[in-house]
Amino acid sequence: MAEYAAGAGDLGPERVRRARIALGAVFCVHGAVTGSFATRIPWIADHAGLGAGQLGLALAFPAIGASLAMPVAGAISHRLGARNALRWLLALWTLALTLPSLAPGLAGLCAALFVYGATAGTSDVVMNAIGVEVENRMERSIMSGLHGMWSVGALIGSAGGTLAAHLDTDARVHHAFAAAVLTVLGLVACRGVLDVRSRPGEEPPPHFAIPPKSAVIIGAIGFCAVFAEGASLDWSAVYLEDVLGASPALAAASTTAFALTMAVARLSGDRIVDRFGAVPTVRTGGALATAGGLLVVVASHPAVALTGFAFIGLGVAVVVPLAFAAAGHSGPRPAQAIAGVATITYTSGLIAPSALGAVADATSLVVSFGLVTVLAFGLIVGAGVLRPAGRSGAKSPADGPAVAEPGT
Repeated sequence: MAEYAAGAGDLGPERVRRARIALGAVFCVHGAVTGSFATRIPWIADHAGLGAGQLGLALAFPAIGASLAMPVAGAISHRLGARNALRWLLALWTLALTLPSLAPGLAGLCAALFVYGATAGTSDVVMNAIGVEVENRMERSIMSGLHGMWSVGALIGSAGGTLAAHLDTDARVHHAFAAAVLTVLGLVACRGVLDVRSRPGEEPPPHFAIPPKSAVIIGAIGFCAVFAEGASLDWSAVYLEDVLGASPALAAASTTAFALTMAVARLSGDRIVDRFGAVPTVRTGGALATAGGLLVVVASHPAVALTGFAFIGLGVAVVVPLAFAAAGHSGPRPAQAIAGVATITYTSGLIAPSALGAVADATSLVVSFGLVTVLAFGLIVGAGVLRPAGRSGAKSPADGPAVAEPGT
């Protein structure tokens, strides 16, 4: 196997359980950075003097930075060990929160968001790779719950950002304070995570690795889910207001409701996956998301469309966590496979808003969500690739990545 860590035999179920809690806190911190940033985008755009088109260009750079940096995450983890890599990368990510609000113009903001995205993506890969190892040791699904904690963190960060905006707090002050708090919390949480290390004398992975074929296939399922998620988050309010004549307040509430639906579904998703399995869960989710897309397309009243968006959120919520888990089980280098899937899903998140806008300009928003519905149906067709062929029950801890005792 590609990775191991010393002291695996010393880890009992209770210590692995505590390591899972610590990793959940890491996911929460990671999500809180995103929520803190997203709520202050209007302030950042005003401070940098950007119009809508320039802001749209700048907001492409987090995904560009993440996509280019994520393939090196495996090499970083190999060199430092997973826990040290996560500690440094997560700290860089929380501190990068301060950069966008300091940017004086378009070029500076693009550079700041490139760094912001690069640190986000690399830390994301490492923490998901550790999550796969914890899942192997617990012999049950945990990835959906970890991503649910990310959503909880994003909601907490959004709430803090909303309060700061309401109080008219300078975003530079708000983000400096949030970055300091989240950096400390992240460093504390990282002390408890499992430490996956390479075997002595093992050749390091390439510094820039091409994703394996298995990751590309799994990533295609993640692409469909993230496209539907990004489209619903970014366009649900516009759809309700422009197509169905909903009030601005109701239209805005749809975005928050969708995010809450995603968080609740992810937090409860592990129990569903453990009971029914990954493939049936994704196929059922795909059916829900497809039904939701159809409701949105045929809706003549905002309540029907809101129900449709809720179904889309429920349907796609657990797909990305299960795609990361499947990638981590698909070969001897979990970080490399997860990086491949993450790169594809980040790309989907990048192109979804603009692709929907382009289709809407050429036709209508109704047709745009017809495309979302088709991609949601793809989850039903392609769910089989998420079958966990390499589940931990098929190997002993000594055969796979072993882990050092948390906190050492």
